[in-house]
Amino acid sequence: MILYRVVWLFLLALNKGFWRLKIVGKENLPATGPFVLAPVHRSFIDFALTSSITRRRMRYMGKDSLWKVSLFGKFISALGAYPVHRGGADREALKRTVEVLQGGEPVVIFPEGTRQSGPKVEHLFEGAAYVASKVGVPVVPVGIGGSEQALRKGKKLPRPVKVTIVVGEPIAPPSPSEGGRTSRRAVHELTVQLRDEIQELFDEAQELAGA
Repeated sequence: MILYRVVWLFLLALNKGFWRLKIVGKENLPATGPFVLAPVHRSFIDFALTSSITRRRMRYMGKDSLWKVSLFGKFISALGAYPVHRGGADREALKRTVEVLQGGEPVVIFPEGTRQSGPKVEHLFEGAAYVASKVGVPVVPVGIGGSEQALRKGKKLPRPVKVTIVVGEPIAPPSPSEGGRTSRRAVHELTVQLRDEIQELFDEAQELAGA
């Protein structure tokens, strides 16, 4: 936790100073208990940006390639990240996420899977909705405006543009059926609702950032 707090303070200073980060809707974050934070994903810096939303320690699902460099992998693991294999359902990562949520910690999941480009939120993986439904925790949609302009996919040098984050209201998980399980249809419907909410917040964030 000491390492996390030191890095958190450094990233907060970087986000506020270099990208003039503005956060709208922080009051929508649950003050206690677990939840799934589901941001739009347009840049590698989205991980650093979302860390500034709350002082609470958040856990992150990260692409497994980040652990290819042993030292860096150990570093981000110490900060609470854990790997996920992209391109499909990683049952081990989902199981780990459920355990983290059951332990009372919030988790950040980028439901688009990998970085996308452009103003439209298209396909979402159902992992965020699935784990939220399974544990019975809310999903908090997030729009990030300006991060793609700050560091586009394929670019190495960041630009000091304005970035704005808009945090939406929590979306309650669907109620379980009589057998205590959540149907695939309910998970799908939650995913569709999440996509629509993220799109609205993304549009707002982009406008506020002047992107």
